[in-house]
Amino acid sequence: MATKTRYYVAATLDGFIADPDGGLGWLMAFNDAEGVEADYQAFVGEVGALAMGAATYEFVLGEGMAWPYEGRPTWVFTHRALPAIPGADLRFTSAAGGALDAVHDEMVRAARGRDVWLVGGGKLAAQFAARGLLDEVQVSVVPVVLGAGVPLLPAALPGTLALTELKRFGRGLVQLRYAVPRAG
Repeated sequence: MATKTRYYVAATLDGFIADPDGGLGWLMAFNDAEGVEADYQAFVGEVGALAMGAATYEFVLGEGMAWPYEGRPTWVFTHRALPAIPGADLRFTSAAGGALDAVHDEMVRAARGRDVWLVGGGKLAAQFAARGLLDEVQVSVVPVVLGAGVPLLPAALPGTLALTELKRFGRGLVQLRYAVPRAG
């Protein structure tokens, strides 16, 4: 099976992945929804490497917890210096445009046949899609409406996405999985 690059994320019904302050309290309230944890664990088992934006990385830093992605190399896309987490396999990069292609190739090699997870950052997912590097968007829609916040995808994706899977979880949460057409 070929490595896929997947944007696996949760969003509110009105399309936000974080509240206006970057918080996820609305999402954490659904951690106990039936089927959510098992689905997450199955997904993580398919992941060999990760990519995340600076804001997502800073959120993880701010939580003060142990690095949750142990054993998986993680590329953090940033234009500023950020502190490293001891013991985490981190690679800080500012790659964009054509340089993103080379970094993506590194991630695919590091994933060793497993998938690459775009952990967070709609802007980052859109950049991957614009370069033809995003294969899937897998979004869990949480039945909460924030009215404002960090958008799921702040830029257009190429073409029309194709729904490949729909799952229902407890408490009204659903997960949609879409194949992303290649740019160009």
